[in-house]
Amino acid sequence: MKRTTIDIVTLGCSKNLVDSERLMRQIKAAGYHVTHDAQYPHGEIAVINTCGFIGDAKEESINMILRFAQAKEEGNLKKLYVMGCLSERYLKELSIEIPQVDKFYGKFDWKNLLQDLGKSYDERLHIERVLTTPAHYAYLKISEGCNRTCAYCAIPIITGHHISRPMEEILDEVRYLVSQGVKEFQVIAQELTYYGIDLYKKQMLPDLIERMADIPGVEWIRLHYAYPAHFPEKLIKVIRERPNVCKYLDIALQHISDNVLAQMQRHVTKAETYHLIRKLREEIPDIHIRTTLMVGFPSETEEDFEELKKFVREIRFDRMGAFAYSEEEGTYSAQHYIDNIPQEVKEKRLDELMAIQTQISAELGKSKIGKQLKVIIDRIEGDYYIGRSEFDSPEVDPEVLIERNENLQLQIGHFYPVKIVSAEDFDLYGNVVLENS
Repeated sequence: MKRTTIDIVTLGCSKNLVDSERLMRQIKAAGYHVTHDAQYPHGEIAVINTCGFIGDAKEESINMILRFAQAKEEGNLKKLYVMGCLSERYLKELSIEIPQVDKFYGKFDWKNLLQDLGKSYDERLHIERVLTTPAHYAYLKISEGCNRTCAYCAIPIITGHHISRPMEEILDEVRYLVSQGVKEFQVIAQELTYYGIDLYKKQMLPDLIERMADIPGVEWIRLHYAYPAHFPEKLIKVIRERPNVCKYLDIALQHISDNVLAQMQRHVTKAETYHLIRKLREEIPDIHIRTTLMVGFPSETEEDFEELKKFVREIRFDRMGAFAYSEEEGTYSAQHYIDNIPQEVKEKRLDELMAIQTQISAELGKSKIGKQLKVIIDRIEGDYYIGRSEFDSPEVDPEVLIERNENLQLQIGHFYPVKIVSAEDFDLYGNVVLENS
């Protein structure tokens, strides 16, 4: 008997991806065949997990829904369901505007979705997932929601207050994933450093990472989406002393001007930001810091922007992304500030900032020539094995390319010592260091 196929399409961040992977495990256990991220329907049913963070992400989600809605109208799809952040935020409006969708669900409303498929949620599988990443790494979500009050951010409106997952549940999930072959964990949350305050009345991220590091089979732990205010000092010690905790930290700083930081309600100052970065670099040799910056926030002056450019030149971030401010309805910014910077000015500032970072990235890449790095192989692409060092997170950071030849057989998911021989603006090229060489 042919099993019904359900296409799961995930848009947005890695936190959404984890939600999709958990849903896929439940659907698979219910007897369906599941595919992930088909651009057009392959099966009889499709579930689109949407993003609603900023304007571009919302537009992408709407376009994907419309694409599948058209496929349904043409008879290529029987049922279409939509969940995730966009659906959570605009449930009523979407139901009216896109009637081809059979049902819209909130971000965490998996049980009703399963019931509408004629199945029920299996509590025994709550830590299990169908990984959509390469088998050797996984994203590990340790909390939901956010208690920060950044003026521009709609995430708390969508996901609600911060809710930490119990530590033992997280550790059980790590052990399960290790048993499935996972070696590398990208620890994610809307805001990592708040972890534990609601459950344990104190910041517990350092304790969680220490206990994760003790689990046999965990070879790399990488931390994403930290917050600069009230940064837990103990975490610096954990990153420095635990060899399987990557010398890497993703910490969104957004700006450096005290004027803009205050308007953003970031609860951190320029001086405190500089102090934290210096402390991280002094106490953790070789740490690679990734950050995200915003340009064009309401009333950002040319002086504020020049201050931001100076900051980027001085700090020389190992990894940096940037984006232009987008007003989000319901946020403090939308209610209290005027979005008074023209879009062309925002784009010009964004281009200037990223041009500075591109030059820095090229220089930092060239500084690695001649060094030996531990590299994990993610995939084969054309004439190259594509890998990453501990300083590189999947999809967002530089990669290490190793040329294939008949005498070199590397295995995906395995670690190799690689000597860097050349560098481009963002990617590195290297040769595997053989034992007898």
